[in-house]
Amino acid sequence: MPDLCLPDLWQYGAILFDLDGVITPTADLHREAWAHMFSEYFREISATGQSVAEYTDQDYYDYLDGRPRTEGIAVLLHSRGIDLPAGGEEDTAAENTVYGLGERKNAEFLRLLDQGIAAYPGSVQLLDSLAAPKEGVTPPRLAIVSSSKNARPVLQAAGLLDRFELIVDGLVAAELELPGKPAPDTYLHAATWLGVPAEKAVVVEDALSGVAAGRNGKFGLVVGVDRGAGEQELRDAGADTVVADLADFVG
Repeated sequence: MPDLCLPDLWQYGAILFDLDGVITPTADLHREAWAHMFSEYFREISATGQSVAEYTDQDYYDYLDGRPRTEGIAVLLHSRGIDLPAGGEEDTAAENTVYGLGERKNAEFLRLLDQGIAAYPGSVQLLDSLAAPKEGVTPPRLAIVSSSKNARPVLQAAGLLDRFELIVDGLVAAELELPGKPAPDTYLHAATWLGVPAEKAVVVEDALSGVAAGRNGKFGLVVGVDRGAGEQELRDAGADTVVADLADFVG
């Protein structure tokens, strides 16, 4: 079961939040967009006479959750014995490449996002609590660290863009050539930019790869938010504590 005695987040210098599934329920939109894209693509392959296992919800957790888009696509295709050329960032959704499939998925995600998104109420509660002054205590600095290239539009749509001092997203990672989670580089970059040592910073994640990134970066606290990955799985990946909702930290 989730932990009942939780650490005090105010004792840390920075809190680094994943976005999808932690601050906003965009993980649901990503799951839906991935399922739409891969199901459609696998039907196209099957129509040619090639046998391919259907896409399942477990594929999202095993291959896609928390990974950079093209990396996740390549890994999932490999699991099906499908070898596609990587292509490049200039590829459109019409291209039969890894980048092309990524564009298909992103188009579906943006279509779903256009219907509106609201942050998790418990996550907003925690952000409000961290913004409330405490006498004699310096509040932790807040950042978003996400593999998504849509982090800013998602935060804008949720009305939370101004809550975070720094956003390290998929665009920043690509520009700086930072490897994605479970490598700790994006989180370490955020901590360095904020001037906070990793051991004085918190990583908050719902994805196994993100939790592993926090562990691999030797952060002071790694919080797993169980939105479906599984409590024990999050602990095994490196979470020091697991909660069902970030409101659990507001007492």
